[in-house]
Amino acid sequence: MAVPGVAIRGQRSLLRQIREALAGGGPAQARLDMVVRIIARSMVAEVCSLYMRRAAGDMELFATEGLDPAAVHVTRMKPGEGLVGEIMKLGRPLNLADAPEHPAFSYRPETGEDPYHAFLGVPLLRGGRAIGVLVVQNRTARIYTDDEVEDLQIVAMVLSEMVAAGELIGEAALKGVEIAPHRPERLKGTRFGDGLAYGVAVLHEPPVAPSQLLSDDVAAEEMRLSAAIHSLQAQIDQMLAGDAGLVDASFEVLDTYRMFAHSQSWNRSLQDAVSNGLTAEAAVERVRSEHRARLGQARDPYLRERLHDLEDLNDRLLRHLSGDGHAARELPENAILIARNLGPADLLEYDRKKLRGLLLEEGSAASHAAIVARALDIPCVGRLPNLRDKVSEGDMVIVDAETGEAYLRPRTDVVKAIQARIDVRRQRRAEFDKLRDTPAFTRDGAKISLFMNAGLDVDLDILVDTGAEGIGLFRTEFQFMVAEEMPRFNAQTALYGRVMDAAGDKPVTFRTLDLGGDKVLPYLEAEREDNPALGWRAIRMGLDRPALLRLQLRALIAAARGRPLRVMFPLVASVDEFRAARALVDVEIAWAQRRGRQAPSRLDVGAMIEAPSLVWHLDALLPMTDFVSVGTNDLMQYLFAADRGNPRVDSRYDPLSPPALRALEQIQRACAETGTPVSVCGEMAGRPLEAFALVALGFDRLSMPPAGVGPVKQMVLSCDREAARRGVAALLKSGAGSVRNEIETLARKIYVAV
Repeated sequence: MAVPGVAIRGQRSLLRQIREALAGGGPAQARLDMVVRIIARSMVAEVCSLYMRRAAGDMELFATEGLDPAAVHVTRMKPGEGLVGEIMKLGRPLNLADAPEHPAFSYRPETGEDPYHAFLGVPLLRGGRAIGVLVVQNRTARIYTDDEVEDLQIVAMVLSEMVAAGELIGEAALKGVEIAPHRPERLKGTRFGDGLAYGVAVLHEPPVAPSQLLSDDVAAEEMRLSAAIHSLQAQIDQMLAGDAGLVDASFEVLDTYRMFAHSQSWNRSLQDAVSNGLTAEAAVERVRSEHRARLGQARDPYLRERLHDLEDLNDRLLRHLSGDGHAARELPENAILIARNLGPADLLEYDRKKLRGLLLEEGSAASHAAIVARALDIPCVGRLPNLRDKVSEGDMVIVDAETGEAYLRPRTDVVKAIQARIDVRRQRRAEFDKLRDTPAFTRDGAKISLFMNAGLDVDLDILVDTGAEGIGLFRTEFQFMVAEEMPRFNAQTALYGRVMDAAGDKPVTFRTLDLGGDKVLPYLEAEREDNPALGWRAIRMGLDRPALLRLQLRALIAAARGRPLRVMFPLVASVDEFRAARALVDVEIAWAQRRGRQAPSRLDVGAMIEAPSLVWHLDALLPMTDFVSVGTNDLMQYLFAADRGNPRVDSRYDPLSPPALRALEQIQRACAETGTPVSVCGEMAGRPLEAFALVALGFDRLSMPPAGVGPVKQMVLSCDREAARRGVAALLKSGAGSVRNEIETLARKIYVAV
């Protein structure tokens, strides 16, 4: 029969005995030896051993009761070796009736473990990262009970916190334990925003080290936990009811939160930990570490998303326990923000004067965080797997968004090299500043108009500094994405009015709401779609919910106050859609005039060409429009059937390829023949080499992120457009999948600064 687990009262007694042993005087090794003896006695185990991770990754036997004492600090396991290595790799308990029969078993004769069969090992987790293993063994072959596994996990959590606090590691023999990563690391990711930054790592959701691990009053702690859980559940229920919202969280995500928040297994795990003597905060951290260790290595994107849901749930529960809410965090100077992913409002909550860079575990160049980072000119690198487990708060970090790399705890020579590159970029920026008021003419006299993309209030402050000739794309949905409820008419009118005021005589093109797809609002109910990028979004949503679109058009007309107004509809896939949308503009103009309100002095209504269907129906569309704009981000993803938000496929196509360039040439030629003004407002326009190709194809209006205006203007000033046109025209007939290298060679041949 299995030995019964430690009773609740006995569990609390065990934890207190361990705490007293660690707090006592004497050598650190003697205190460790006392701890394993206490655990062995309480668990009715013949062996209790503690293994700790050395800086090189080896697992070393640090203390034992039952094995040969001479093996302490002698027995070492290489990474992944033996049962101890298996536990480190899996990050979860290993419970075996006959350990020598397990394929991962590694026999070490110096330990004298031959007689022992039953084996239970649990990891010492710190922030989801295993730093050691605690093992109990018995001669009799048996499986340890769930209660015993629970007991040993709680003990392991206490030990990991004690080790992290430096209460165990104090003598020469015990030094060198890797509590947190400390060696320099270079991680390869994907560049989401250009630039370089060197600073101090700040974790978006820093791990909370409970000030007190063990509770003095279990009943009171159970009441605290229960009250916090109920408060959390009520908050999430309210979100789903539509009375409140979370920034950039979809209805589906909130529904998942609710499912987990009401999950009996999650609640039971927390309650059991508190019943066994932990504080509510310590219980949350323990459950968090288990989830991260269990799911963090999962390759399945769905499982990794569930980990994010659980982590967010744990963070919210901690805030309910502390009562801190969403208090703004104080950043150090030169802060580098570390996160799994972010919504646009999350990034805007930080002090942008101190925020120098952004590193993300996941995301894409088209994600909300990446778009906002580019708008704020913050260097950003994403798709850095397991980043948060490899960096600690306060580590020095480099963001190399030129090459798509991150350097954690970099060596001195690497820092010097990066600082030299930062100085060069600063000098280049100074050169761009000198060009701010210089008109963008090519060497052979072609005028190229350069505009900037915007969507945030902060963009208005830098319009003059960029030298842009206006705002070629104002993303109106950002106001909706960073709000906790639907912006009302007055709020929309005020924002659009501020944009026009800031622009002065410079033109502003307002894109109506481009919602749906990956931009689902918490307060706007949306059904789950198998292919959201191809689903109910943008103009489709506006036409199906005309009240939403008409309210925005009414606000734009009111904000114009008799000034010129340019409105553009996104993702128009058919001429009928544009015809219906334009009719709504006419309805709102008539509504304003009937009430004696000023109509815009000039009204231009355009369409974004993002759906390939329009490329073959331009003869019908263009006569109906005052202008068009090519949204290369979506056009390319639809042209190549590759989701730009999916890291597995978003880099499989190149916009500098014959099919993409031919499609763009066809659009430009059709617009030239009808005299329709056309611009390019996708990310492609803001990169000098891609912009060079666009100029060669005949485009003379480009709109881009603010940071791209200077480099693109420098390219234009150095470009001979006619020579570029001849060279690119020859490449359109190429049979290659990409002509990027050929275009770059052409640019250098005719001395263009790309």
